[in-house]
Amino acid sequence: MTQISEMQEYFDRLWPLHRSITGEGLRKSLRILKEIIPLNLSEVASGTQVFDWKVPMEWNIEDAYLLGPSGEKVIDFQQNNLHVVNYSEPVNCELSLDDLNPFLHSISDQPTAIPYVTSYYKSRWGFCLSENQRRSLVPGRYKAVIDSTLHAGSLTYGDCVVPSTENESREILISTYLCHPSMGNNELTGPLLSAFLYRKLAAQKVRRFNYRFVIAPETIGALAYLSKHGEHLKKYCHAGFIVTCCGTDDDLTYKRSRRGDATVDRCTEHVLKYFTPHIQTNYSVVDFFPEGSDERQYCSPGFNLPVGSLMRAMYGTYPEYHTSLDDKDFISLPALVNTIEVYMKTVQAIEANHTYLNTKPYGEPQLGSRGLYPTLANVRERDKQLKLTMYILNFSDGEHDLCAIAEKAGAPIWELYPIAEKLRERDLLRRISTSP
Repeated sequence: MTQISEMQEYFDRLWPLHRSITGEGLRKSLRILKEIIPLNLSEVASGTQVFDWKVPMEWNIEDAYLLGPSGEKVIDFQQNNLHVVNYSEPVNCELSLDDLNPFLHSISDQPTAIPYVTSYYKSRWGFCLSENQRRSLVPGRYKAVIDSTLHAGSLTYGDCVVPSTENESREILISTYLCHPSMGNNELTGPLLSAFLYRKLAAQKVRRFNYRFVIAPETIGALAYLSKHGEHLKKYCHAGFIVTCCGTDDDLTYKRSRRGDATVDRCTEHVLKYFTPHIQTNYSVVDFFPEGSDERQYCSPGFNLPVGSLMRAMYGTYPEYHTSLDDKDFISLPALVNTIEVYMKTVQAIEANHTYLNTKPYGEPQLGSRGLYPTLANVRERDKQLKLTMYILNFSDGEHDLCAIAEKAGAPIWELYPIAEKLRERDLLRRISTSP
């Protein structure tokens, strides 16, 4: 089975589940993802204080529908689970169209789209429908039924760690969210990319860093996770990514961490600069802003973690966002596979980004006597190798990491790394430790 066909299978299994920030739909989704990535599932009880928030009551839903004046179903939750305001309280009542209208949600300038509407922290109920459906409603009596429950339960999240093979204590965080029902780019592309990225990283024979994967409901799930692991991450998180909105054919967008010049920022932008031409994709870079996804929590002032986000069609920038139009047809699984390649190249760049110190800093060291002078028949390649060697030796002063040297040399870090390691083997460089 190809990677695309396997992703297709998992997408189709996850798509119809009735997900929210709590409940059985979320748990079932996490259990399906556990077939790819060995998540440890944790429960956080309703009412638990997580910083300035409380975990809400657990919500589950079995069915919902709206019957028209003639008894026909004009809205059916079983046909599309976006038809119900997420976290709607149970209801079974009859009311006129005028009285019903305040409980209906549509988008006037997107007549075919069903909006995604939530009410996690305020008791209410409602139905979502397309503007075309809404305009077709006739005066009369309607019966509204929402078969849902709200009870003291728990919120579920999953995490796991792929250990370093080099006894390194620092970590790279890969965090994504799982809570939106029937959303393609804005929901399922994140967990699917994370799960398949896990598989690739776990298969690596050498891993400099630990890799911490987190899949949690957006906002409240990230807060619950940080309430337990935040201090650990403040100490050990070397770089991190929020994985979201990564499955369209749009150009790549990197949103910097709040720090702006952390290792994750510099290495990601470096990879985008040198790798995207090979995959025929353009890119843009935006500064951190306190809106969007869970980077708001990881990059909040109290944590200020070096966490960025590498996306395709960024949240809030495309008309299909938070509507039924963000469906399977909107995303591209080949583009998702392509985005995994970019993520993989980026973490490899972070792995390679050592800081070296020249052990022979007075003048240029003698390369020929150490068998380091390039002897390639191709003059251009030989001169390039010599140039990169000189850049590495000159700027390995303990203040420039390899990514910074690569930028000065005008070459990708993956071309400099093997040269730097050969210089290290010949005792011309030594690695020095750096803080996260």
